[in-house]
Amino acid sequence: MEDIVLKPVGQVVSQTDNPDEMPLGGLTAVIEVYPQYAAALKGLEENSHIWVLAWFHKAPRDILRVNPVKVNPDLPEYGVFALRAFARPNPVAMSLAKLEKIEENLLYVSGLDAVGGTPVLDIKPYYENDIVFSPDTPYIRGKDREMRQGLIKKQAIVYHQEECQDLHIAVRMAVIAEDHLGKLNSPDLNVQVKGSLCLGDCIQGISKARLANPPRFSFCFSPDCAETKWTKDTAELIITLREIPGNLDFESLSDGELFIIESSSRQKI
Repeated sequence: MEDIVLKPVGQVVSQTDNPDEMPLGGLTAVIEVYPQYAAALKGLEENSHIWVLAWFHKAPRDILRVNPVKVNPDLPEYGVFALRAFARPNPVAMSLAKLEKIEENLLYVSGLDAVGGTPVLDIKPYYENDIVFSPDTPYIRGKDREMRQGLIKKQAIVYHQEECQDLHIAVRMAVIAEDHLGKLNSPDLNVQVKGSLCLGDCIQGISKARLANPPRFSFCFSPDCAETKWTKDTAELIITLREIPGNLDFESLSDGELFIIESSSRQKI
């Protein structure tokens, strides 16, 4: 087989050039497209998100199995083809980034997990057919609650596209549900939401629960209420927002101060 030769079309300009300092959600960055490829950017500004294919030049290439250490070092090993691992035989990276603006040959993006100096191999627009709303994936549980809450919040923002108060309520409810019931994208976890449209939207985006195939999600609009009911096998969990006036201080209030939490086990019929 003949050799494959790739020529970078640009490079990443980032606030860090150390892969160990890259957070899971990525950072704001600039993609500098080389002038000879600038004409290829025509029309890209019509897209809100882009796929960035890059070459992780600082990645080890002799590792075939790794632990997902950034998420949870206590989890078992996976083959690198089963993870978005940094180390891999050919360190081709695929990163979904939000395109904030374009200035000539410079793309300003957020959520890019590539360090400064990373060669960019290609740029592709994200479009509707890229989505699989409720895929089957392994349960890679975050090492602690702070990690899990951060990952859930990122999912909620990507889906809901607005960081409103109901999004924060949904994130906290989902973290509690995960603590009690495990993987939220489980096909046997059913979710009922009573509350605002934003709350319903965020919970559906987080849980990936569909109305059918299989039916796991139901919603009842009630602007004066915020309640979720989660059921799995014989376990049932009801989380209801307490009546707290004014803006909620989600960081300082405990679960018990924010919510009434009722957990029970139903008799299996």
